[in-house]
Amino acid sequence: MQVTETLVEGLKRELKVVIPAKDMEAQMNERLADAKDKVRLNGFRPGKVPMSHMKKTYGKSVMAELVNELIQKRPTEILSERGEKSATQPDITMTEDQDEAEEILAAKKDFEFNISYEVIPEFDVANLSKLTVTRQVVEIEESEVEEQVKRVAESAVTYETKKGKAASGDRVTMDYLGKIDDVAFDGGAAQDANLLLGSNQFIPGFEDQLIGVKAGDETVVTVTFPEDYQAADLAGKEAKFDITVKEVASAGEIEINDELATNLGLESAEKLREVVREQIEGQYGQITRQKVKRQILDQMDELHKFEAPQKLIDSEFDSIWRQVETDLEQNNKTFADEDTTEEEAREEYKALAERRVRLGLVLSKIGEAAEIDVTEDELQRALFDQVRQFPGQEKEIYEYFQKTPGAAQSLRAPIFEVKTIDHIMTLIDIKDETVTKEQLTAEDDAEAAVEERPKKKKAAPKKKAAKKSDDE
Repeated sequence: MQVTETLVEGLKRELKVVIPAKDMEAQMNERLADAKDKVRLNGFRPGKVPMSHMKKTYGKSVMAELVNELIQKRPTEILSERGEKSATQPDITMTEDQDEAEEILAAKKDFEFNISYEVIPEFDVANLSKLTVTRQVVEIEESEVEEQVKRVAESAVTYETKKGKAASGDRVTMDYLGKIDDVAFDGGAAQDANLLLGSNQFIPGFEDQLIGVKAGDETVVTVTFPEDYQAADLAGKEAKFDITVKEVASAGEIEINDELATNLGLESAEKLREVVREQIEGQYGQITRQKVKRQILDQMDELHKFEAPQKLIDSEFDSIWRQVETDLEQNNKTFADEDTTEEEAREEYKALAERRVRLGLVLSKIGEAAEIDVTEDELQRALFDQVRQFPGQEKEIYEYFQKTPGAAQSLRAPIFEVKTIDHIMTLIDIKDETVTKEQLTAEDDAEAAVEERPKKKKAAPKKKAAKKSDDE
């Protein structure tokens, strides 16, 4: 076998592989000889089939098997022998000429194929001990804990039917049917729907018009959907809702005591406060970690400047761009609404894709050097978390991850990254800074400029949801 390097251009490599016809024929004859004692052909005793007849009957299919095995196995072996790692699956090309292919299968012509790939670049990991990170820490005030405990109590409050008129804070149970120009629209109808007046859950103005209704009342609520409403066919339009009030109920007295805690499955009110405090600490801790992670990545980005494989960048960009287009479509937005143009957005996200790929390679090298591994238990937990997001489709999700090449890697990569970042945090200088919760939760300009995308909103008649920010 002869391997000739035909292209070296940056990270791009192309190789031409030639396997002489006589070598292919020798391998074919060896396989035919092994099969000779096993085949059963009419007119021949077992083990007595002439090689010429074996070659005539099975030679072409055996050669086809050899060709498939060679293009599947040899590229990996060749790259290993060259001490190279391909960034993606190498592209294999060979002749498409039918006559030439027939000659190869007949062992009359050398078998040639080409391997095209991009190598993982060589780079040195910077001295991570030089990284300096400020970790923002929030001291949880008792007043914040009590405020959250009160919300928990409010969510667990019981309601009692009242005979009087509905007031703010009351719960109204109703049937409603929404119409635009006297035509009902999708998502605008419900039966026995509960609405807490003053909660601002519905379209602006909807709840205000229910103040003063009583059980048994029938009324019409007229509202105008916001111009930026999630459903484009409803945005900015006036709608009338036929309302039948089933019940008006008032909230019972809110008491934070051991009985409330017991109803929530906890031993005491003190334990409830402890659990709430832990939840608040966990929420702030996640934000703190994301900010620490961003500082680490920003500094590592500055310390590691090298050419990244274009195919990896293109793949990452395609993934980002699909999400961008989906978000714009779901929110009935254009690039102009985002104060940019498609061309500017593409350039911005291409830069983001290149950064992510480069940092991914750096993290991978750091993790490998630290012998960081993702255990089978960790993968199973990640898979279970994925499955829980699709109730009723558990079997399909399991089959997808079992049968789809690369699917398991999509579970492994985030876990590997988390563990690698944890490892890096043990090597760098981290200084704690006590801040207010407002300072901690404030978005910095870099995050908002590049990463913020609106998330999918719910159907009518709910108000639009808030935006989210996706970290690196």
